Amino acid sequence: MELFDNRVLIVSMAAWAAAQILKVLVILLREHRLDLWRLVSAGGMPSSHSALVASLATGIATTDGVRSNTFALAVVFAAVVMYDAAGIRQAVSIQARLLNRMLDEYFKHQRWSEERLRELLGHTRIEVLVGAALGIAMAFMWV
Repeated sequence: MELFDNRVLIVSMAAWAAAQILKVLVILLREHRLDLWRLVSAGGMPSSHSALVASLATGIATTDGVRSNTFALAVVFAAVVMYDAAGIRQAVSIQARLLNRMLDEYFKHQRWSEERLRELLGHTRIEVLVGAALGIAMAFMWV
């Protein structure tokens, strides 16, 4: 199957998977607990979205060259994804945390069963940078 011959696609998916596995290991080392939910969740160290798009752009650069239109598209796509991860989604995470605190205070003495908002959606800048570095390194090693 030709799809499996696409090294750029394979290394991009491998970079995403490596970042997701690293999230589990980071939680295991920091909090001494195994949280397998991190394998499929957003947020945390490192950013798997950043690893994926940085690996994609780097892989395209090495195969098609930095002057190609495909590389230009990949760089713009990567910039939007990483900006969203560290900017907009991080802001949403902060708002969710504040709203959950407000709900805790409001329902402190109530018997309501409120649904909590997911707080870990975005990334810090360092999480995005580490994810991007992981993706770039993997692309240089394997493409």
